[in-house]
Amino acid sequence: MISVLGAGAFGTALAVSMQRESDARTVWLWGRNADVMAQMQASRETPRLPGVSLPDGLTCASDMASLPAHGPILLATPMQTLRALLTTHAAQLSHRTLVICCKGIELSSGLRASEVLAEVLPDATPATLTGPSFAADIARGLPTALTLACGDANCAETLQNQLSTHSLRLYSSTDIIGAELGGALKNVIAIACGAAIGAGLGESARAALLTRGYAEMQRMAAALGAQPETLAGLSGFGDLTLTCTSEQSRNYRFGASIGRGEAFDPAVTVEGAATARATHDVAKRLNLDMPITAVVTGLVEARLDVATAMDMLLSRPLKKE
Repeated sequence: MISVLGAGAFGTALAVSMQRESDARTVWLWGRNADVMAQMQASRETPRLPGVSLPDGLTCASDMASLPAHGPILLATPMQTLRALLTTHAAQLSHRTLVICCKGIELSSGLRASEVLAEVLPDATPATLTGPSFAADIARGLPTALTLACGDANCAETLQNQLSTHSLRLYSSTDIIGAELGGALKNVIAIACGAAIGAGLGESARAALLTRGYAEMQRMAAALGAQPETLAGLSGFGDLTLTCTSEQSRNYRFGASIGRGEAFDPAVTVEGAATARATHDVAKRLNLDMPITAVVTGLVEARLDVATAMDMLLSRPLKKE
């Protein structure tokens, strides 16, 4: 049995993929809105993924009392609401294997998702599922590769076998720090790249921001104990490349709207906005030089416009690569 908490586009896509591609699995999908989940259960479709049919074996529910007692639980809720979810349902989630599917750093504490989990549920086993992916691709069965990281190598391998499908290929890792940081920090750089393209600064500017942004990601990851090779893999460079170059990325689109001077739909979750502010705080605490993160924080907080932000980056002292 596989349980997925969070019936947004990504959580539903994971549930669809894992149920559709294996009759041996049974997948249980939970969402907070009882009416929405009842409609999904009856209609076998969701407005979050137009044109995607929910497999017959997939159960849609809103009552946590019916959470299956065995098997891994995937947490596909936004980063900034993760603590509340864990706290509210601590009794059901304690002592379970919890696979974190959100990407970000908690704004109020500066903690990674697995650190939040350890604070709230110290008896649970944390893992993270992250990498270059869009919900629509996963739901349609298009080839996708992700990183499954857990500090326990045996648990990582078990989860890799439990959660992989024919089209969703998982690579195991024991570097949960690096995997989480790659998934979180790339969203900040995606906002920068989107802002550059939205402002008409060109593809060369995007390439520069992507590359120097990757250097910032590596800098923070090293300071926090991540393995350098993790950032060169799917959860780091892979996710960064996808998120900084596609209109499907909410963070990239958010940045592009800033560059064009347009309003962005407040109903759309943009994990990179809060993560930029949290990362900037952590960088200051660790005395890390992260200039792109700093200007993205200024853009998110409307303290800077794109022209000023770019001038701040271009006027920095010249240095070796």
